[in-house]
Amino acid sequence: MSNISISDIKEIMEAVHYWPSISIIMPFLAKINLETELKQSFKVKLDEIERELKDNYPEDISKLMVKKLKIAIDKVDLNVPKNGVAIYVSPVFEKIVYLDVLVKERIIIDESFEIRDMLYSKKKCPKYLLLLLSAKQFGVYLGSLNQLTKIETSIPESINAYINEWPEKVANFTDSNDRRQVIIQKFLQHIDTDLGRIIRNYELPVFVMGVKKILGHFKKISKHQKAVAGYISGNYDKVSFAKLEKILKEHLEQWRNEKDKTVVEILNIAEGKNKLIKGIKPVWEAAMENIGNRIFVESNFVFSAQRGGTLNLIEDLEQPYNKFSYIRDAVDDIIEKVLLNGGDVDFVDSDVLKNYEHIALVTY
Repeated sequence: MSNISISDIKEIMEAVHYWPSISIIMPFLAKINLETELKQSFKVKLDEIERELKDNYPEDISKLMVKKLKIAIDKVDLNVPKNGVAIYVSPVFEKIVYLDVLVKERIIIDESFEIRDMLYSKKKCPKYLLLLLSAKQFGVYLGSLNQLTKIETSIPESINAYINEWPEKVANFTDSNDRRQVIIQKFLQHIDTDLGRIIRNYELPVFVMGVKKILGHFKKISKHQKAVAGYISGNYDKVSFAKLEKILKEHLEQWRNEKDKTVVEILNIAEGKNKLIKGIKPVWEAAMENIGNRIFVESNFVFSAQRGGTLNLIEDLEQPYNKFSYIRDAVDDIIEKVLLNGGDVDFVDSDVLKNYEHIALVTY
């Protein structure tokens, strides 16, 4: 199953807004049997949706949507190595997206689709490159969701090929140790060159694992230090993938924490240059006026609101409210607006942006 792409996100955002648009978010969690329990959960959600549709929409639309939802649910593949699924259905659109992150079970019936879980899955699920080094061979892997997938390299992965390649260059060495050092040096240089190609293709952080001495040599010759998220020393030649993933988990968590610190630094710099807008109402107004193109938001921040005097203004939701001015989650609408304008969004953990009222927009 392929990872979520930007084209997937845009396809859903740009789908014709047509009432009712239904989003079903469902985790792949089970106490005993996933298939049985998930089918029951879908049945409960479908009954709930059917009742709401009957109460709020014409009978022909209700029947059409229930039929489309049943067909979409039947298409869900429970064998994919994912943590959840999002089903998007409207009278004129249907899409199923599998999610890497854990999600909460819920349904949303609105004029547009719920995209936050899908976007968060793409942004926050740790994907990375792993370079596994030893004095004899190397391998490069794509890491994601408790899975390591081998990436084909364009050079031999065993040092033996390099011993045969440079016999004339090392023939004059009388010291076998000097001879071996020259071969290792060339070996690592070729690895670094091919790693550069892979980094350009994947644009992901790299973790390098290997014995301390080899890591030291690689650090000296590598031209791609900026892409390296961490060096992890040890002898991993005979370590299982499951063990490697367990070791990497701690380093990935440290890397994410460092990324959150970097976000705060970015916001501090922007604020010092008067290029930062913070707080949900000012950010909404700026986004609706196409000001700024990079949003930073806490992943669990939600803000229900009602429209103000113009489309560029929102107010706190107060009871009773007019259903035509109701905004289920202003954060989602801001994210969609910024993305459709070619911008980007970065998610951080809870309270990382507490000094910025949980959401901020950089205007340069």
